[in-house]
Amino acid sequence: MLLLDKLEALYNKYNELQDEISHPEVINDVKRYIRINKDIKELEPVVNAYKEYNNVIANIESAKEILQTEKDEEMRTMAKEEISELTDKRGKMEEDIQLLLLPNDPQDRKNAIVEIRAGTGGDEASIFAGDLYRMYIKYFETRNWKIEPVSATYGTVGGYKEVIFNVIGDHVYGQLKYESGVHRVQRVPQTETQGRVHTSAASVAVLPEADEFDIELKPSDIRKDTYCSSGPGGQSVNTTYSAIRLTHIPTGIVVTCQDQKSQIKNLDKAMQVLRTRIFELEYKKYLDEISSKRKTMVSTGDRSAKVRTYNYPQGRVTDHRINLSLYNLPNIMDGDIQEFIDKLQMAENAERLKESVDA
Repeated sequence: MLLLDKLEALYNKYNELQDEISHPEVINDVKRYIRINKDIKELEPVVNAYKEYNNVIANIESAKEILQTEKDEEMRTMAKEEISELTDKRGKMEEDIQLLLLPNDPQDRKNAIVEIRAGTGGDEASIFAGDLYRMYIKYFETRNWKIEPVSATYGTVGGYKEVIFNVIGDHVYGQLKYESGVHRVQRVPQTETQGRVHTSAASVAVLPEADEFDIELKPSDIRKDTYCSSGPGGQSVNTTYSAIRLTHIPTGIVVTCQDQKSQIKNLDKAMQVLRTRIFELEYKKYLDEISSKRKTMVSTGDRSAKVRTYNYPQGRVTDHRINLSLYNLPNIMDGDIQEFIDKLQMAENAERLKESVDA
């Protein structure tokens, strides 16, 4: 059986990695140890599925043997029922295993850096960017994810012109990557006196956080400038040179961080964002490739793509990639976005399965 052969091969690889990671030379090599440990964790769901699937097949064979040798009619009836139930279970497991066997994006398990920027719509766009920021904060709370602010530029009447933050947790990027793209809002702005509905927009970019194992930065390639922080804050704002601006000379990428009062902490966060931005240059080639095949990921490859519209007069939120409209806008703005993410994942998995069949 081809599926069983694949599972057995991966099970053997898992055991080999378990043996390899216990060797002293691996334990002493930090990069190698981290890489192998990640591979082991990646294989664990497949190994567990293999054990359960193997058990189901063994039970089917056992029930068939009873059916062939048993004379008692009650026992034969029980065996038939068990075969029927286990066969149905095997079919469902095979569908789930096919998804498990699809190659994962190794970035999915990483933390993420999220950037929200006000787009068209002036002050209302900044207010909407603030609403999106609050929506994500509420969502992160439900997932027990931690947020670390990086930098923020505030709108003149509220919200943000730009806000950047790290999100730390389990498989953050794999969940949040579907949020990348242009989010539109249709509502009567606070600044509107005639009661007319306006359309404004904010862009969301979600990047997998690059660590020092992904990108090695040469100190000679980085120019560091310090300046006074601006915006809301304590007494130290505008009095100490704690804000950091890093310029990566080979690429021209500029990163600023002013959220922390400590210059050292701002420098650490700025380096983290800089690594991610440089990593993004290479990662974008991959995103552009898959975005041409999968409608669920078109937004990630192209930040100008319209992904979702929040219509306040009708209480409706529509995701344009999968034509899904939900009429619970207040709950969604309070962080209830998991249904969109789940449906987008299902759509992407269906596209990936089709790719694997067509390949």
